Amino acid sequence: MRCGAVSLALCQTLNMRVRRLNVAQRVVVVIGVGVALLFFGDWLTSLGAHPLTGWTGYAPLQNTAIPYEGGLHPWVRLVMWIILIALWTVVAMALLRSTSGDPSDAPS
Repeated sequence: MRCGAVSLALCQTLNMRVRRLNVAQRVVVVIGVGVALLFFGDWLTSLGAHPLTGWTGYAPLQNTAIPYEGGLHPWVRLVMWIILIALWTVVAMALLRSTSGDPSDAPS
């Protein structure tokens, strides 16, 4: 794991903790990070996409529908998801790479 000069101690501590995990625990951590990024991405891409509800959007005597144009552009959502997927891939590669030449550490 490569670290900058400022966060060298933190990076070394995290690297030592990751090395203590076996392969099954690393897979669970990768899945957990993926689920967390899924929820975060869902929240992030839905910002501003919810129509008005309750009394703020209430017009009982109005017969016409109010057009709703909210939320992010589709290409912005796509870019956000691509960034989140790339982040998850980097985390997965960092966690699941072999830290030593020990054959007991390799997945079977």
